[in-house]
Amino acid sequence: MPKAQPDLPLDHAPATHLDSVESITAGLAEVGYIASRRIATALYMAAHLQKPILVEGVAGVGKTELALSTARLLGLPLIRLQCYEGLDESRALYEWKYGKQLLYTQILRDHLGPALGDAPDLASAMERLEGAGDLFFSERFLEPRPLLQALRTEGGAVLLIDEIDKSDEAFEAFLLEMLSAFQVSIPEIGVIKAITPPMVFLTSNNARDLGDALKRRCLHLHIPLPDQKLEERIVAARVPGLDGRLRIGLVTFVQNLRRLDLRKLPSISETVDWARALVLLQARALDPALVRETLNVLLKFEQDVVAVEGKLGELLRSDGDRPV
Repeated sequence: MPKAQPDLPLDHAPATHLDSVESITAGLAEVGYIASRRIATALYMAAHLQKPILVEGVAGVGKTELALSTARLLGLPLIRLQCYEGLDESRALYEWKYGKQLLYTQILRDHLGPALGDAPDLASAMERLEGAGDLFFSERFLEPRPLLQALRTEGGAVLLIDEIDKSDEAFEAFLLEMLSAFQVSIPEIGVIKAITPPMVFLTSNNARDLGDALKRRCLHLHIPLPDQKLEERIVAARVPGLDGRLRIGLVTFVQNLRRLDLRKLPSISETVDWARALVLLQARALDPALVRETLNVLLKFEQDVVAVEGKLGELLRSDGDRPV
């Protein structure tokens, strides 16, 4: 993969870890994230083109973890905005420090008499008060929330807008200025531009369709459930204390589960949790009794647990003796 060309719209040189797709893959592996080439390529383009990444996929495939790992890789602070229905700019961008404003109002009240006593008329008094009024809506009284914090962080930051599909369409529209120009507009203050443009990740579990305007401003990355070999590498990186043969067996079992008609298929996060549980239980092999006792780590609905219990023998025999 060639290096970034000089005419790319970079305000600052990217970190060494982002110099190539290969260096990103290696760097993420060092912080415990096993990335496919598609993931590393998307991250490379996002860094050099200064574009947000919209990361989609089912819950538990590593969307949020990608942002966390990127922050660790680059040594940047992670600023996270968790989305939910009803989220608005007062929670995402800024709000006013009302307590401080009230305190200053009381102080101002004590000085109003002397300040306005010699005013010849009401218009003159109002003119004198106008400057004091503007003071209450200045940056001194501004409480920054995640979006504004990300723009004002010197040296840059990783901004994670998590589960954007849980927010309302109005909030999605509100984000467009931020995502396209790395700036926001505050009516009382004006436009605030990023000191250093943050690296932005938006995640979506596809709970609803996102608008075309938002998608146009982002690079799209879909993270699927991993195949056998990739999942084994992920488990090896995240649970290094797990025996190699047991790792193969549990990943094979999970891969077989995903072929069943279950209400919720286990994702990579459940696989890692199950591997950690087996290490905790000092397991040496996958026997039916152990699997039955720990199925609740992999499966989140009782109807799925019951369905799998009836097929344990078949599932444990499938490709269970593949050599390490």
